[in-house]
Amino acid sequence: MNVTVYQLSVWVLPLLLAITFHEAAHAFVAHRLGDDTAWKLGRVSFNPVKHIDPFGTILLPAMLLFAHSPFLFGYAKPVPVNFRALREPRSGMVLVALAGPATNIILAISAAAAFHLMPFVPANYAQWVADNLKNMVVINVVLAVFNMMPIPPLDGGRVAVGILPRPLALPLARLEPVGMLILIAILILLPLAGSQFGLNLDVISVILRKSTDLIIRFILILTGNA
Repeated sequence: MNVTVYQLSVWVLPLLLAITFHEAAHAFVAHRLGDDTAWKLGRVSFNPVKHIDPFGTILLPAMLLFAHSPFLFGYAKPVPVNFRALREPRSGMVLVALAGPATNIILAISAAAAFHLMPFVPANYAQWVADNLKNMVVINVVLAVFNMMPIPPLDGGRVAVGILPRPLALPLARLEPVGMLILIAILILLPLAGSQFGLNLDVISVILRKSTDLIIRFILILTGNA
């Protein structure tokens, strides 16, 4: 796979914006609901440097890309939240978790709506701007859908912990330390192992792709681009 400078230029900016706004939203909502942990660390910020994890945001996706991996995977620096400091810990946990994916959906809608401004973009830059907007829609929807998987420490896992009855929430919360390993196993290792035996075990990725496609179609209809 030959990755050109142009391809990098139309993927990196949307990715940085998606990650930055996602993490800043978590930090902002946590601050508003009573926890100053992220605020004191400067994480309520639109500065990408505050949120980028050198390995998870840059090296890991790059290695998977150049290794022709069937699935790209990465992560930003998690926003630290002391849920006990929130005024309403359980409902606060849900709101803080939802803030990131909700912000990504808002960004995706904004990018899709911005296509109506393309006639005002100089011809020399039109293709570059259009590709950035298209990738902004895709990346933000993918990030929102992926993060809503009900596995801690993903946002969907924390939402589930916050709304499930205590007997179900506690065992799910205990998965958080190994949650990333579970995700890697489900999304990368399991499909690779299945392919060795002629089995399609890439079920979760298929569900994620179909969900992403459905939401993107809805956004395009909503913004008059369908």
